[in-house]
Formats: sequence, C-alpha cells, structure tokens
Amino acid sequence: MSNQEIYSMPRIGDMAPDFSAMTTTGPMRFSDYIKGKWTILFSHPADFTPVCTTEMSGFALEKNFFEENDTKLVGLSIDSIHSHIAWVNNVRKNTGVLFEFPIIADIDMKVSKLYGMLQPGESETAAVRAVFFIDPNGKIRLIMYYPLNVGRNMDEIKRVLIALQTADKHKVAMPLDWRPGQKVIVPPPKTVAEMQEREASDYEMVDFYLAKKSI
Repeated sequence: MSNQEIYSMPRIGDMAPDFSAMTTTGPMRFSDYIKGKWTILFSHPADFTPVCTTEMSGFALEKNFFEENDTKLVGLSIDSIHSHIAWVNNVRKNTGVLFEFPIIADIDMKVSKLYGMLQPGESETAAVRAVFFIDPNGKIRLIMYYPLNVGRNMDEIKRVLIALQTADKHKVAMPLDWRPGQKVIVPPPKTVAEMQEREASDYEMVDFYLAKKSI
C-alpha cells in the first residue's frame, strides 16, 4: 500500500466517490442510496471498542433529528459484516440502543482508501474518525477528521448540518459559532450600487462588507 494510495482523498467541492458495498442493512450502491438526500458518511476504527460505541450510539440516538432534517446516515469500519452484526446486537442488548442506519463492511479497505480514511501516522489498518457531509447533488460540502483517541462532537455535527442547509436555502454565510435562530451574514456587495443599497437597508451593519440579517 503506497502513501499516495492512502492519502488520496476527496476534497470539499468534489463529487462523493461512488462504490458498492455490503452493509448491515443489505447491499448498497452508494450513489443510489444518497440520491437526492443530505448524507453523513462517518468512519470508526473498529467494532467492539469503547469510543466507537459511544459515537455510533450518539448517531443512533439522534435518529429523529436526522430524519427531520432529511439526512441519511452511513457508518463504516474495517470489519466484516459478521462483526458488525454481532456488535450491533451486543450494543442493543447492553444499552437498548439499536444502530438502524447501514454500517459498511469495509474489510478489504476499498472505501476507506477511496475516502482517505486510512492515515498511516495514526494506523494503516484502522480508519480514522472521518465525517463527510454530502449534499443532495452528491457533492462533498464539509469534511471532519478526528484521531483514533478523540470522539466526535455531536452538537457540532448537528450544527454544521443545519448551517449548510440554511446557507443553501437562503444564499447566506454563517458567522463564528452560529446557531439556528441567530443572524446570518449577507454576501458582500459586488457593485457600488449594491453597496449603496445595503447602506440603506435594515441590515445590522458592521461595515459595508460585513452585514447581518435575521432569517
């Protein structure tokens, strides 16, 4: 396995690489599964590990939030389908939490390599904690990477999903620490006429290039 192969990874703005794989909910053609939907694809290092169990449970417990926001979930690790099923069953028995979203069995590391989830500074045999936000057109809009020993932040995952969807819907940008219900940033003017129009608006004006509004 060459470093070039390991480090080959999609970037923000790229179309999400397509693949076929077996999952805990059956065979999946990724492009078909995500078509027309927001999707979060996330990897974890291994089944039956403590941090991963808390993370996967966190996604499962937020099932209603993701459904309400028209978003599909897809998990992945470099384990067999049999290991995945046993882990899903173990967590359900011990905690009552059921992982209903598909978990990709990536035992040949095909998908992990395709998405740059293998990073040799961490491990060559376990996927780092990657999170890919994919829009309904199949484009990657945001990527997060975490090391093996630090769990993800579910509040931030939910926040950026809503931020991306809101930015698309209203053609705006989000300031630092933006939360739903707070003011958003209006794109800067491109002409003198737009600048003058802005100055006469009811926007919250810091300066002509930085203006906020409620939506």
